[in-house]
Amino acid sequence: MHVNVPTQFLEWGLLGIAISKQTNPASDDNSGQVHTYVFLYYTEPTANPRVSAGNHIYRYELVNDQLINPVDLLNLPSNAPDPLVESNHNGGKVLIGPDNNVYTVIGDVGSHDGQAQNNKNGKKLDGTSGILRITKDGQPVVPDPLGTQDPTRVYYAYGIRNSFGMDFDPVTGNLWDTENGPTYGDEINLVKPGFNSGWNQIMGVWQTNGPLQGPVVESPKDLINFGGKGIYRSPEFVWNQTVRPSTLKFLNSDKIGKQYQNTMFVGDVNTGNLYNFKLNEDRTGLLLSGALQGKVANSPNDLKPVIFGHGFGTITDLEVGPDGFLYVLTFDGTIYRIVPITG
Repeated sequence: MHVNVPTQFLEWGLLGIAISKQTNPASDDNSGQVHTYVFLYYTEPTANPRVSAGNHIYRYELVNDQLINPVDLLNLPSNAPDPLVESNHNGGKVLIGPDNNVYTVIGDVGSHDGQAQNNKNGKKLDGTSGILRITKDGQPVVPDPLGTQDPTRVYYAYGIRNSFGMDFDPVTGNLWDTENGPTYGDEINLVKPGFNSGWNQIMGVWQTNGPLQGPVVESPKDLINFGGKGIYRSPEFVWNQTVRPSTLKFLNSDKIGKQYQNTMFVGDVNTGNLYNFKLNEDRTGLLLSGALQGKVANSPNDLKPVIFGHGFGTITDLEVGPDGFLYVLTFDGTIYRIVPITG
């Protein structure tokens, strides 16, 4: 099928995909029918090339290699508050969680500045700067982490500047994400229900000060917490100098070595590096040593212990194939397969 998407802005487009198989309840003859659903996150156009009709998640059925029966599950903002500003930070990653629900992430979409961005005087939650969760039929999931009104009840996390990567830990079921800073403060986060990532008051471990970081903040105050339901948690890893982390994937396989099974891989845009992180015993943090013990990489040299590979260019996605190997997709359309060295 062909998806018509606007291309005026770089971060509009067909941004995410997830696939799920579901067995409907058995009929009278006890033969439940299996449906393959494909969820697409994309920006819909209008007649005006600078204005979009929103970022949507559509659910399709895959039948005879064709996507049919589209259902619009979620309509999110896609236009910057200022029509003269580029509409960026649209996120777009889509996942099916271990709870069988649909998760997606969206950024601040051209610098929205409301409650989703920790502005107490701003507009109420509006579908920006969050990780959102719905059922496969587009309904809110109960219990609601932050509240029962629309669209608050679909929020799983908020305070996110922008993200291109998230995945569930195959061991614990915990959700992790990457987050892009401005010129500093890229993050890896453990995302619990109601997680507040701190934007736009905190980025990395620093108070925000426009394009430059302010002082280190250990216990930020005055963040929006929705009556105590929203909880700020500091990042589990921070790049001081931004690398624009993109995708994040857990390798639930031992095909490239048992030492990499259930570890975290992260790609980036700026350096072409592929990073590998091992988790601590209770899998709520990363095993970091040397210059990284403080959870902050202050220089490119500090990153050497966690660089798994380099020279990939702009990494846009990581997936584990049916064969158990890790696949790396880059912006130029190249797909690499990671296999163990033999011989």
